[in-house]
Amino acid sequence: MQRTRLTPDYEISRVIRGGWQMASGHGALVSEDPVSDMVAFADAGITTFDCADIYTGVEELIGRFRLHYRDLRGQEALDRIKVHTKFVPDLEVLPRITKSYVEGVIDQSLRRLNLERLDLVQFHWWDYDAPLWLETAQWLAELRQAGKICNIGGTNFDTDHLVDIATAGVPLVSMQVQYSLLDNRPAKRMAAAAAEHGVSFLCYGTVAGGFLSDQWLGVSEPTDALENRSLVKYKLIIDDFGGWELFQTLLKTLRGIADRHGTDIATVASAAMLKRPGVAGVIVGARNRSHLPSNLAISDLQLTAEDNAAIAAVLAQANELEGDVYTLERDRHGRHGSIMKYNLNKGAA
Repeated sequence: MQRTRLTPDYEISRVIRGGWQMASGHGALVSEDPVSDMVAFADAGITTFDCADIYTGVEELIGRFRLHYRDLRGQEALDRIKVHTKFVPDLEVLPRITKSYVEGVIDQSLRRLNLERLDLVQFHWWDYDAPLWLETAQWLAELRQAGKICNIGGTNFDTDHLVDIATAGVPLVSMQVQYSLLDNRPAKRMAAAAAEHGVSFLCYGTVAGGFLSDQWLGVSEPTDALENRSLVKYKLIIDDFGGWELFQTLLKTLRGIADRHGTDIATVASAAMLKRPGVAGVIVGARNRSHLPSNLAISDLQLTAEDNAAIAAVLAQANELEGDVYTLERDRHGRHGSIMKYNLNKGAA
């Protein structure tokens, strides 16, 4: 497993185990033993785990895993485990947010994860019209100075706000962005600005909630209700990308590449993003350890010039998604924003 450093003294695996699929209510096919699954991932070299304060039950699960892993493998092995959580204040809280609220949520994550200091807190803000986003980022920086946070990242900010946070003195090390063969928005402006400010990309959605996989190759466009909001969300991206026919063309192309390398479509789709400028890691969702072999293969897969040209030929036919990073999703009355849930951080101070 390839590894990289977000800072000179902070190292992560380039494939990151996503946590949303473990959240209560996400869907069927959840692991019967999620802690043992996490042990398997860590033992195999995927030592970085992504979660959030709003993923119901996931921080607690990872906290249990950390204690179990220390008992199994010892403190030195546990020290290699990195947990990336998020700070996602509810939409209704934004107009009246305070530093004490922020600290209360951070303390809650510390308790759930059984950590003395959070490895990486990724800050999300639902509405730029709520004016305290920069002050909130600065409060997180103060909590970092107080020793409760090691590193600060962002989640789904656009380019201008990333630059504003970085130039205000908040030591951003990463920005988690939706970035895939279907969604190239981070490459428009943010990649250059992030590089200038020393911010690395941590990418989610590289397999579009599972759409970029062999499961959907040759399948008719779905008309029934999809299993979860993730699939609904990425089906909208497919529509904007160019529709189901072009999406099937992309899948056929990826299948041809996968055949040449003895792998699968999802692995090719994630490996392609791992090679994009500024990308430090890709976050792969896994409900259980059955996905582990393909997840491990992502960082080893070396796409050829022929592979990249084949992908580029399909992408040249696609529509460019509107706006900057997460712009579409910020319209709460639009197709993308109306499916979001904005008030999930219950129990915070």
